[in-house]
Amino acid sequence: MSTGHLTIDLAALAANWRSLNALTSCDTAAVIKADAYGLGSDRVAKTLAKQGVRTFYVAMAEEGAAIRAAVGDKAQIRVLTGHMRGDTDIIADLNLIPILNSLDQIKRHFEALPDAPFGLQLDTGMNRLGLEWDDWAAVAEEALRRKPVVVMSHLACADEPDHPMNPYQLDVFHQMTDGITTPRSLAATGGILLGPEYHFDECRPGIGLYGGLPFEDARPVVRLDLPVVQIRDLTAGEVVGYGNSWQAERPTRLATVAAGYADGLHRALARGAMLWHGPNACPLVGRISMDAITVDITDLRDDPASLAILCAEQPVDRLAQTGGTIGYEILTSLGNRYSRRYVG
Repeated sequence: MSTGHLTIDLAALAANWRSLNALTSCDTAAVIKADAYGLGSDRVAKTLAKQGVRTFYVAMAEEGAAIRAAVGDKAQIRVLTGHMRGDTDIIADLNLIPILNSLDQIKRHFEALPDAPFGLQLDTGMNRLGLEWDDWAAVAEEALRRKPVVVMSHLACADEPDHPMNPYQLDVFHQMTDGITTPRSLAATGGILLGPEYHFDECRPGIGLYGGLPFEDARPVVRLDLPVVQIRDLTAGEVVGYGNSWQAERPTRLATVAAGYADGLHRALARGAMLWHGPNACPLVGRISMDAITVDITDLRDDPASLAILCAEQPVDRLAQTGGTIGYEILTSLGNRYSRRYVG
């Protein structure tokens, strides 16, 4: 094993979807954009389809190809960035459903594919994607007459249950959509956890499927083991890595493992990250370089063949916190040099 080894637990993924689905009384879709948050959209889509998922969300039309090949013709694949210029052929060929976000997209879709399905996104305060009040008022009657598959919006602060933005957006969504017969969707993972008033007709979890917060009951989905390339002994006072950024205060046994920022392990993780040998934590020392990380293994009884940086003892959000980021970024940054094994 000359590269890091990524283990993806599909049984845990399926269990997380079932757990989130059990919290709702409506349809539960799945967000598998960005190659299923870096874990392989084809395998993830097949696993979730076996659980009964029939609606999948991707970010852009090109991502729909792998999903369509994985799940066949019956599933709905919805594109969150809508109908972009140049997307018409792929939307038609793969039977994708764009979530239209603007007047320009609505015009483009109705002119190019007048009989093709679509959804609509409304902006309820996040100011990122979606129709604002005046635009919605101008097109609502015609757009709803064409029977969109969903009218949706997105919560900006759902990972903070007490944030006032949550009830504010809920109220705006009600004002913009109450009385329509089209299915409505507001909640992703965080919205599901806010409670039934946020669920409407469909929920669409993303990060919670992959073991991330705010779904604290999620089962870990990802394990990342890094091979030890070399072990050396240092005397007190010797330095390690670029810039002499770490100095041994005692006789130290040092392991160098094969991974670095080229593999998605950002340099900021050097601010206190641990690697694990079973239940034993070993501090990362020195800087993270492109292909190598150095680890203090002095307190281990035996020399390890590999060390884990993502594991039950250090799930994705705990590692992310060390680097001052979020679990989403850790997952979607995982490099393509890792060997991969799917279990479960």
